[in-house]
Amino acid sequence: MSPSEDADRRRAERARQVGLFRYGLIQELIDTTLTTRQRGKMARELASQEHTDPFGRQVRVSRGTLDRWTRHYRAGGFAALVPTPPRVTPRTPIEVLDLAAALKKENPQRTAAQIQRILRTTQGWSPTDRTLQRHFVNTGLTGTGEGGHPASFGRFEATRGNELWTGDALHGPKIGGRKTYLFAFIDDHSRAIVGHRFGFAEDTVRLAAALRPALAARGVPETIYVDNGSCFVDSWLLRACASLAIKLTHSKPGRPQGRGKIERFFRTVRDQFLVELDDERVGEIEHLTELNRLFAAWVETVYHRAVHTETGQAPIERWPSSIPKPLPLPSQADLHEAFLWSEIRTVRKTRTVSLHGNTYEVDPMLVGTKVELVFDPFDLSDIEVRAAGKTVGKALPHQVSRHAHPKATPENPAEPVPSTGIDYLKILEAEHSVRTAKGINYSSLMDTDQGGRR
Repeated sequence: MSPSEDADRRRAERARQVGLFRYGLIQELIDTTLTTRQRGKMARELASQEHTDPFGRQVRVSRGTLDRWTRHYRAGGFAALVPTPPRVTPRTPIEVLDLAAALKKENPQRTAAQIQRILRTTQGWSPTDRTLQRHFVNTGLTGTGEGGHPASFGRFEATRGNELWTGDALHGPKIGGRKTYLFAFIDDHSRAIVGHRFGFAEDTVRLAAALRPALAARGVPETIYVDNGSCFVDSWLLRACASLAIKLTHSKPGRPQGRGKIERFFRTVRDQFLVELDDERVGEIEHLTELNRLFAAWVETVYHRAVHTETGQAPIERWPSSIPKPLPLPSQADLHEAFLWSEIRTVRKTRTVSLHGNTYEVDPMLVGTKVELVFDPFDLSDIEVRAAGKTVGKALPHQVSRHAHPKATPENPAEPVPSTGIDYLKILEAEHSVRTAKGINYSSLMDTDQGGRR
């Protein structure tokens, strides 16, 4: 990838981060159940506060801007919130910026001002320290400050089912020598476990495997509340929530208020389910599917039917009585769209784009433009191309060496290659032993060799 293409990619990624930031601010304002007065009050409160943008700066957003973003989202969805990155012609020679980056990597403690002094001393000229600092931020060579997070819920109970789901992960037993992790989502009002799944990794893919069936079977919640683990802050989760109009909220680091219900559930899991999985019982579980089947049986027959000490009802009774009838469920098409991943790329002059080492051909009319590549993380052979939020065809595989996204690791490792049973070195060792036992006539070998030359 050339430096200009890499810069275009970074600008496109920054634009997407801005879009996610805008959605994070207006996700409450787009609630169709709000009255005009309620929406106006909420917008004024947001406008009166400082917010941390994706680049660590404290900013204020005016009421008019919030209203404009809300209108854009209603008209064009999430794509309408993503600004079009400007085409910038750098005035600083790329070799100077590369040298500055190398100096920063060599000693990360160097400030932009210090590197400016070094460049002036060694090269006779340097861009401003502000230019260098901006370059370091764009290339990920400096911190971007502490991010802002919405306020936690504190001591709170939702007034109805599917108003709030809280999600988290729990370390589970080892199956086949591999560590397992339980992802679970609890409905705040009823304490029902709306989604759960054990997996072999605490990552985005395993989180999706727990959340997607929950949405398909239990409906779409108004809010999902999670912590700041790497899988929960992945941009994929915010994209999925934006697609389904779900408000995504994160707890503040070190302040887990509002997470008591999921933590209490995990304690119940340890005391009632995991306690039964001693070493002997775990050794009998051969596949992850069996562990998930056992856990589902415990949830449905024990946990959901036990009367909760705070609500005075069993979750299996409280949840159905507090949701609308019939329960609105997302369509399969909406779910499919929400759980796709996407990345921004610039179409080269050769009408190709690259994605994780793969090369794809796109419509020649898109040369020089930025496009969104939308795909299933487990299948990089089927890539949909979108421009300005609209589908403009498929990206045809040109050179494909990777068939899944780097983060989309399979649940089970690949089967080992069958052994041929041939130990070549052992064979040579045995042959050598036989020759040594008989004795080797080196003079004869030399005579034969000389005779051969004659």
